[in-house]
Amino acid sequence: MKVGKESETLSEINVTPFVDVMLVLLIIFMVTAPLIQQGLDVNLPEATAKGLKSPEDPTVLTIDKAGKIYFGHDQVAMEKIRGFVEALKENKGLEELYLKADKDVPYGTVVKVMAEIKAAGIDRLGMITLPES
Repeated sequence: MKVGKESETLSEINVTPFVDVMLVLLIIFMVTAPLIQQGLDVNLPEATAKGLKSPEDPTVLTIDKAGKIYFGHDQVAMEKIRGFVEALKENKGLEELYLKADKDVPYGTVVKVMAEIKAAGIDRLGMITLPES
């Protein structure tokens, strides 16, 4: 004769802590994702030329509206571009470089930067533009 309630084992998984952790991770990724994607603020010119295929992690030189020159987020003086590019070519085997210049930067500045890159031995220089709307 059975007296009282039979003891049963609980075979379900408690997912509440798992959901809590996943929601926290989701919020962290939602907050940090826009910060990772932001680069330097450059107003690119528009062009009708078709885009070229580029490597997954291209080396980009940026000239902002104020005429400051950057490799990634590191500012580089005009006089040091050649040495910087030569070092990248020697140490990392850099063969091509992409130039992203604000459309308000004087043409002469862009040409000087291109000449320094060419003098450093880079023959393949791509220009980053926006597609014409």
